[in-house]
Amino acid sequence: MTSESLIIAGRFCGPPKSGNGGYVCGRVATHMGGAVAVRLKAPPPLETELRIEVSGSVTQLLHGSSVIAEARASELDLTPPAAPSFAEAEEAAKSYAGFTRHVFPRCFVCGPQRAVGDGLRIFPGPVASGSMVAAPWIPDASLANGANKVRAEFLWAALDCTSGFAVLPVPEGKAIVLGELCARIDGGVAPNEKCIVMGWRLHVDGRKRYAGSTVFSVSGRPVAVGRATWIEVPSTAFGGQ
Repeated sequence: MTSESLIIAGRFCGPPKSGNGGYVCGRVATHMGGAVAVRLKAPPPLETELRIEVSGSVTQLLHGSSVIAEARASELDLTPPAAPSFAEAEEAAKSYAGFTRHVFPRCFVCGPQRAVGDGLRIFPGPVASGSMVAAPWIPDASLANGANKVRAEFLWAALDCTSGFAVLPVPEGKAIVLGELCARIDGGVAPNEKCIVMGWRLHVDGRKRYAGSTVFSVSGRPVAVGRATWIEVPSTAFGGQ
């Protein structure tokens, strides 16, 4: 077994007091290759010493003895629809629902209150067909690794929130939380490179809503693909956030 510490910086919040689910899933998944499914079991606390433990085929994120997230190798049999153009994604983003009402307006990924260069500012809106959502994305230089490519955890983060907007709206008094994100990184993009992020609804099963999402290069090449499980909860569950 190997172990290392992890502190989720406040910059990478989803709700004000916990880490963005996709970002956290991506940090855990970097210890594994191929398609990885990460299940979130509790809100990941910010600015708190956590521990990543890799034991055999399982990677866990722990806060003391509590399991925050658990990752396992998985299969991801998901073919994305064709990407819209960057111009079409720009047009879709004009109708982003989060501009009117956003539960977490300072979310690192999709919060409209985050400044350019701070948050990802991914604002998925409905494309013309109405069957999916899409947004343009130009990753900031602060997201790069040593090879001048956007780090994998930020691709995971982009997949997360985009999939969530694909399964909205929810009934009055309800909200959705990310239960699991299964993703595979198929390529890379550089900082300041134009990208397109797209999400689409797969199906609904009771309280669970399933969605696919993809990060594309501007030429339409899939860079990262994911399948998210969102769980419907009472909106009061976020009262302390």
